[in-house]
Amino acid sequence: MYQWDFGALWSYRSLVWVGLGYTVGYTILCVVLGLIVGTAAGLGRLAQSRFTTWPLIFYIEVFRCTPLLVQLVWFYYALPVLLGISMSPALAATLTLSLYGGAFYAEIIRAGITSIDAGQWDAGRALGLGRLSLMRKIILPQALKRMLPPLMNQSIIQLKNTSLVSVLAVPDLLYQGQVVTAATYRPLEVYTLVALVYFAVLFPLTLAVQGLERRLAVHA
Repeated sequence: MYQWDFGALWSYRSLVWVGLGYTVGYTILCVVLGLIVGTAAGLGRLAQSRFTTWPLIFYIEVFRCTPLLVQLVWFYYALPVLLGISMSPALAATLTLSLYGGAFYAEIIRAGITSIDAGQWDAGRALGLGRLSLMRKIILPQALKRMLPPLMNQSIIQLKNTSLVSVLAVPDLLYQGQVVTAATYRPLEVYTLVALVYFAVLFPLTLAVQGLERRLAVHA
């Protein structure tokens, strides 16, 4: 019978906290950058010009239809060779996660805006509102209510996706777990602890999103 010993991990608790800090920090940074990219791409997808929409469609589909792990490896190993530059693991991870999340945010934002009834646009034009004013005063406030739950769900997925940056030796929670495993030879305890930490962070966020969805459904 295997003898569990979580006490052996106590002296490495600082590494776990450091890893959690990196994980949360990367999540916040990549969510913010991803939302900026996604908002620009989502609004650009609504343009009438093919010269604008086609490159954005290409970007979105490439990032949505290839595995994130492959993207991380490509950005870190292949892109610097193509561009003739050096890229740190932190920069490669941030760039990849931000563009990956931005592709999904873009589709959420585009779908939220296009879901608004065409009559709302007609009513705004009848009031003499320009496209930007119409979007800001009428369309976006309504679309935001529909976009919030999927945007928050995608952000939760982004937090889970940060575990993949460990392949680039970014010292996130999973990478620190690997370090502790190499020092203690207690993989069962270490990875169980890592899973529990992820669960402790993600479960309250999931409940918050579900609560938001219920409140929005009541006020819909």
